[in-house]
Amino acid sequence: MTGSLTGCEFVMFMTILAAPAGAQPASAAEDAIASQRKAAAAMQESLAKQRAAVLQQTGTAETGNFFLLPPAAGLGGVTGAVAPPAPIAPIAMSLAFDCDPLPTPEVESLVGETAERDGVSADLLRTVMKQESDFRPCAVSSKGAMGLMQLMPATAQQLGILDPFDAASNLDGGARFLKQLLNRYGGDVPKALGAYNAGPSKVDAAGAVPNIPETVDYVRQILGALPFH
Repeated sequence: MTGSLTGCEFVMFMTILAAPAGAQPASAAEDAIASQRKAAAAMQESLAKQRAAVLQQTGTAETGNFFLLPPAAGLGGVTGAVAPPAPIAPIAMSLAFDCDPLPTPEVESLVGETAERDGVSADLLRTVMKQESDFRPCAVSSKGAMGLMQLMPATAQQLGILDPFDAASNLDGGARFLKQLLNRYGGDVPKALGAYNAGPSKVDAAGAVPNIPETVDYVRQILGALPFH
């Protein structure tokens, strides 16, 4: 992650490369580059603060969302509870609001392209992204989950995501991970969502959505927001 270009820096870099040699940039171009430099610097400062805050947190998890969801007693017809839920540590919500959400047209464009390429429902991708990050590409959880789809560092590395704060790359990684989970559980959406939130090992142990309040409510909220539920 450190040393990779942010989206703003990449745009700035390509803008400079595209300018003809020896050409004097117009005032509008100079203003655009200055704005890009300012935005890139702000993003770098924001990410540095987020990484520093994450390093202060304790505990790890296979994956996780950055919202602390309220406890839920159950999940409709989803069964398989095997143990009383463990307490959920509070999440540092301030980390989630250091950048603005992506504009709706950009969300729809990214979701459409990714869904077609990776073979995952666009509605499912959009709803998971909303639940995970509220469409904020620089979101970081207290457990270290990053970006739009809140990928844990190990998951991002396994998926080959070099910059988890790049919106398109992060969404692609999350979509491929969801696809793997859907295949693993024979298309069972609740189990796949439970594994996305709590980790496959917990779903495998329970044989269903694990009886973890955060995970149960996470699955219930996503299913309730999908058009076909």
